[in-house]
Amino acid sequence: MKKAFRNFYKNLFLQSRLFAGLGIAAALYLISFFLPWLSIVPTLFFCTLLLLFFADVWIIYRIEGIKAYRKAPDRLSNGDENDIDIIAESLYTFNIKAGIIDEIPFQFQKRDVWYDITLLPRTPVEYRYGLRPTKRGEYAFGNLMVYATSPIGLVSRRYIFEQTTTLPVYPSFLQMRKYELMAISNRLTEVGIKRVRRIGNSMEFEQIKNYVVGDDYRTINWKATARKGDFMVNSYIEERSQHVYCVIDKSRVMKMPFDGLSLLDYAINASLVLSSVALRKEDKAGLITISDKKGAVIPADNRPGQLNKIMQVLYREKTRYLETDTDLLYHTIRQTLKQRSLVVYFTNIESLPALKRQLPFFKKISMFHLLLVVIFENTELKTMSESPASNVEDIYTKTIAEKFVYEKKLIVKELAGNGIRSILTSPQNLTVDAINSYFEIKAAQKI
Repeated sequence: MKKAFRNFYKNLFLQSRLFAGLGIAAALYLISFFLPWLSIVPTLFFCTLLLLFFADVWIIYRIEGIKAYRKAPDRLSNGDENDIDIIAESLYTFNIKAGIIDEIPFQFQKRDVWYDITLLPRTPVEYRYGLRPTKRGEYAFGNLMVYATSPIGLVSRRYIFEQTTTLPVYPSFLQMRKYELMAISNRLTEVGIKRVRRIGNSMEFEQIKNYVVGDDYRTINWKATARKGDFMVNSYIEERSQHVYCVIDKSRVMKMPFDGLSLLDYAINASLVLSSVALRKEDKAGLITISDKKGAVIPADNRPGQLNKIMQVLYREKTRYLETDTDLLYHTIRQTLKQRSLVVYFTNIESLPALKRQLPFFKKISMFHLLLVVIFENTELKTMSESPASNVEDIYTKTIAEKFVYEKKLIVKELAGNGIRSILTSPQNLTVDAINSYFEIKAAQKI
């Protein structure tokens, strides 16, 4: 009995309408002090308010009138909007105004999560909201609380539903699925993926098929045409089973944040998508992570579980705070890669002296493999360099920003002068630019 009363007291909340009624009653009592003929009015008003209060409490507590639960995915995608659904149903015979609080993980640092909905009798209502995590790891959800208010609106009752669960945040698999679906439906151009003209034909013959408008007339098979009595053409496919390695620098230079995510997380998300695209092109995808120590190494393969293996490794990767050992990177690549491969190296080179230290090892790698160095563009500095200057301080700031932006361009030029391909891209365009470069390399048959 004592426990039941404690639960009743803890879950009963007084509404502003009740306090407004008490304020009006107090004002009427004050007025009746000066106008004695009104003395009965405040008493009647207060008694009516008291009766409504007890009636409201009885109505809202007479049954367990609310059912609710949270429907969430098995895992969350880092850097993407993840849909979380709340399904609530009222067992009362009248409309209920409900406020919902979902105890979301502390990593989001939100203290104003309140959703207002109206529940009709015996009609489930689904409310959807989105969460965008910016770090990989485990995110713990708490309870789901619903505050139910009757049409009288003097009190509300809190219902607490135990919905505690912990969800892992993986690299951006939603982005990966988006690109996969667009590739299947030939809609990659909508997100900036270019249609690359193939230079010549690869040596892998696929089949002889009927000529359709748009086929290259140079591929007409005249012998088959003579036998069939209709134009037949040779069909070729891109070379398969080529090795594509994503190499991720996880040193301190990748700790820099952009739009909530670190550069390491952008590189991880892009690597996952690029590996997925390579596997869909029937190439073999592999992964290497490096800093001052050798990290994870996954040999290139195209078996069904390869992408999941890459995702599990990327899920656990964290930034280290020392500089990358490029000599170690070179020896790791030489030991792991047994044939000529495309090596996509995600890093962040900020200055020419930093490039000079790494360039000898880049040259050695490019002697055996096709090296593609992906460098991040500092969009904040670029915006600063393009903004107009209004005073002397702005002029100094703009000049320094222009110097750093120009130095990034010099880094790209220096790499090109040494025969090394590179991409200078902003974090938000990283995935698209990496896929475009992969397609261009495939089309040019340079692997």
